[in-house]
Amino acid sequence: MTRILYGLSGEGSGHSSRSRQMARHLEYLGHDVRLASYDRGYRNLKDDFNVFEIEGLTIASSDNKVSNIRTVTQNVKRLKRGWQRLRALKQEIFKEFEPEVVITDFEPMTAYLAHHYDIPLLTIDNQHRMRYMKYECPPGLKMDQKLTKGIIRAMVPRPDASLVTTFYQGKVTNDRTYLFPPIVRDEVIAMESTDSGHLLVYLTSGYETLLDYLKQFQRERFIVYGYDREDEDENLQFKPPSKQGFLDDLASSKAVIATAGFTLISEALYLKKPYLAMPMTGQYEQQLNGFWLDTLKLGSNAPVINTETIGNFLYRLPEFNARLGETTSEGNLLIQQKLEELMQDHGKQMKEHHARRKKKKWAGILEDDSAKSTQL
Repeated sequence: MTRILYGLSGEGSGHSSRSRQMARHLEYLGHDVRLASYDRGYRNLKDDFNVFEIEGLTIASSDNKVSNIRTVTQNVKRLKRGWQRLRALKQEIFKEFEPEVVITDFEPMTAYLAHHYDIPLLTIDNQHRMRYMKYECPPGLKMDQKLTKGIIRAMVPRPDASLVTTFYQGKVTNDRTYLFPPIVRDEVIAMESTDSGHLLVYLTSGYETLLDYLKQFQRERFIVYGYDREDEDENLQFKPPSKQGFLDDLASSKAVIATAGFTLISEALYLKKPYLAMPMTGQYEQQLNGFWLDTLKLGSNAPVINTETIGNFLYRLPEFNARLGETTSEGNLLIQQKLEELMQDHGKQMKEHHARRKKKKWAGILEDDSAKSTQL
């Protein structure tokens, strides 16, 4: 048994969805797991796991665009409580629980404390593909690429090993990074993919512009989530939040229209649903996801949404379905196997990674220096 602290970002539902799968597997193997998160991550997991509530960063948006002013304002308000929770985390978890390994899904507080207490650090996320994997950058976004890589490095300074999920492949830049297919919830894996003729629309915040465009396609039926509504407006059917209801509508849809978040894209691709991605302006990762969806012909990228974009997506559905029919997925088996290897014997392999990492640091070897490609 290994004592494990698993920190995860509370922004959105993707981090908690992914962490639930991995934490559940770790507990099944007999490890002692404590989680640390905030906001939605804390709320999604607190009833099923031992979760320590911390404070973290959030992103504010409006009409599918990041609002820089609101983002800064909201996070400044969190500073006092964030300091209080940091002190509590150090005392109750790092000094009393004494984790042998720290895992982070893009949560900086636990990552920095792992450093401070000299504890092996493992990342499990999709963000590190933008740090440790070579890939084609979308045109015109080189500066965003560099900035994003710098942010990731600042959020998680020096991981000892990284399990990276991605739906497109590239060469890794070191020998401690491992690539895997996206982590998919058990509930999604259990679903049978059918086609009931509707398109699933998911919006994380108000996006009235899109709704106006969708009404112009009267032959199509759109089931819309993300609004606090339960009614119909012409060809739009609004539904309230429902985990099972959403999954049912996803599995029975003929396609998905949504922002370009990694988790929903991953679940849609697993169920072989063409995806019209609307990257949030100001979020490089979403722009990258949309670009690669389009490049792989698994869906369309729509940085600017209009009736022409939607119409073109609908026209190309047979093409996308044919391409999706050629894809295969092995679920979570490979990443779970690797995680099991790293955690066994009180995290023996992670401690070995940690020791090698420290030697490289002392030798002055840069963390992103190229090494042999390690892909699974």
